Amino acid sequence: MTARLILNADDFGLTCGINRAIGELHAAGALSSATLMASGAAFDDAVALALSRPALGVGCHVVLVDGAPVSPPQTIRSLIGDDGKNFRPSLGEFLRALLLGRIDADEVAREAAAQVERLQRAGIAVTHLDTHKHVHVFPAIARPLLQVAERCGVGAMRNPFEPGWSLRLGHGNWRRRLSLRLIGSLRSRFLMLPSIREGRVRTTDGTAAISATGQLNSKTLGEILRALPASGTVEICCHPGTNDGDLDRVRTRLRGEREVERAALLDEVSRGLIQNGTSPFGAPALIHYGNLAR
Repeated sequence: MTARLILNADDFGLTCGINRAIGELHAAGALSSATLMASGAAFDDAVALALSRPALGVGCHVVLVDGAPVSPPQTIRSLIGDDGKNFRPSLGEFLRALLLGRIDADEVAREAAAQVERLQRAGIAVTHLDTHKHVHVFPAIARPLLQVAERCGVGAMRNPFEPGWSLRLGHGNWRRRLSLRLIGSLRSRFLMLPSIREGRVRTTDGTAAISATGQLNSKTLGEILRALPASGTVEICCHPGTNDGDLDRVRTRLRGEREVERAALLDEVSRGLIQNGTSPFGAPALIHYGNLAR
């Protein structure tokens, strides 16, 4: 099979500056997909942009940590932090609760469905699911999310594991690479979940550039693009945006790095490595998650 690539921007809907960057990159042929945050401050702006660009695949960036819920907090108490209103503010707190068995899978499904359905009511044909902070690497989270995907008619989910070829490029600091290698032991369990194994919800062969989050400059992105396998389907996840006043008002660790990623995508992708969903010069076809069944 011809190699296929999904270039997906996370955090769509977080700020208008992020939305503008996503629109610009898609127009330049440097982005094929984005995942929209249902409770993002710039949700309405993102919806309007997505509806004006039907070729952009739009998934749901399911937020279960470091954000606000769509459901009434009293209906998803196991997911809510100490303030009684929002999710736990850190990944560490979320993982601690998960490992101690304090997170209710039914509440995960309830909140994920509320987020997906908010996008669908706004007119978005949701192509896939992924999660903020990649928390669906854990089967206890992936399992209810897959149930929601099937129930809501969403045909795909991000494979949240970085392929070995991408990890071997040595991007990111050694602690992050080590944690990704350790988490990689859960890959087989993800692939054996019935919805994935039986093809009811489709996925890719992995997601590159997770280790490079926050350091995805032109040099790093170019190395990843040149190392892509000759066959199969891979996602590269990214976080482009504009470092402006709106970004100052939201909780995120990626600020100036978002502009670096935007510039890298314009420099390395729209230069001609990938164009218009074809495979010029041996480059992979650029698709979005809605194309996986083809």
